[in-house]
Amino acid sequence: MMQPDPGIWAFRGDVFGTGGDLMDLVGYAVEATDGKIGSIDEATYEVGESYLVVDTGPWIFGKKVMLPAGVVTRIDPQERRVHVSRTKQEIKDAPELDESSYKESVYRDQLGTYYGKLPPGGPGPM
Repeated sequence: MMQPDPGIWAFRGDVFGTGGDLMDLVGYAVEATDGKIGSIDEATYEVGESYLVVDTGPWIFGKKVMLPAGVVTRIDPQERRVHVSRTKQEIKDAPELDESSYKESVYRDQLGTYYGKLPPGGPGPM
């Protein structure tokens, strides 16, 4: 059985800059490769278990989605935006967030497998 890439649950080294300072991302807007998907409700920074919970607002009828930290490509503190390497459709098609069990390993394994099978840098040029 193929194990999900553990790197998918870690922020890339170049995302926070050389200092590696973690910032509070709650409230930041999230930009997919093809537009805004919502804003961050929760962010964790545990080694190998980092993720963002994004409130999609009206985009997916008020649902929340969980994104592994490995899909974050850039953080812009001036504009309070987080850029991710996935399209809106890829995010919409991800396993649905169950707020009662999203911190459990079964859900995280499903999500890691889903995002891990997509090209690491996103879909490429459109």
